[in-house]
Amino acid sequence: MQPARRAPRAFFAETTPAVLRCVDGRFKRGKLQVISMTGGLLSLPTPLDCGSRVKLMFLTTRGSVLGAAEMLSPISWGLQPFKFLKLYDDDEQRLDAAIKSSLKQSRSGYGMMERFRAW
Repeated sequence: MQPARRAPRAFFAETTPAVLRCVDGRFKRGKLQVISMTGGLLSLPTPLDCGSRVKLMFLTTRGSVLGAAEMLSPISWGLQPFKFLKLYDDDEQRLDAAIKSSLKQSRSGYGMMERFRAW
């Protein structure tokens, strides 16, 4: 039996602000650190309760992405992972395209760096 393969993770080149809307109507701002099709990692001023459900919105090079997410246990005071509960069709396609674009750029950048590295 093969282990489950993790979804590719992307680190966007530019800072990616994110807005979270909590069930009680509060808004919280954060910054996206890592993203995948299944979830990601946010930098937040203060963590949310583990299990909190939020609407998460952020802007990619391919357009805005809105999804329902569940906050997971914080890994530090300022970093908290989340998993997507739902991504709507258009948002899922935009996120997939943005991740693929980011991975393609990072691979070509790595190749360029290796080519010009002084050994």
